[in-house]
Amino acid sequence: LSALFFTGTMTKTKAHELRNKSKGDLEKTLDELKTELSQLRVAQKTGSAASKLAKIKVVRKSVACVKTVINQNQRDALRLHFKKSKYLPLDLRTKKTRAIRRRLTPHQAAKTTLRQQKKSKHFPIRKYAVKA
Repeated sequence: LSALFFTGTMTKTKAHELRNKSKGDLEKTLDELKTELSQLRVAQKTGSAASKLAKIKVVRKSVACVKTVINQNQRDALRLHFKKSKYLPLDLRTKKTRAIRRRLTPHQAAKTTLRQQKKSKHFPIRKYAVKA
């Protein structure tokens, strides 16, 4: 039974290899890695070989890698879905800082009042030709 789920991957799973897989394949890979991890944990409790104990770390990192790729694919799909809509969900918006998010937009900051427009029109900034 253990040979059925044992993938034999001592090398770490690479994210670029996972990106072109489908969601079903990724979930299947995730299940296989999780079962392998549980078997390794059992082997750890029973006092197995050191090679299996060293493999726990690699499998844990691989699980994290697969989960990350699944999450990134999901977020990319959501970004594509909300591209044309007026508002983005909060978790897809740019984080920046609270002060920057509250700041006026460049368009709002560039606006001038009617009085200021008249003033700048009738009294433009004087240009002087200075001899060097």
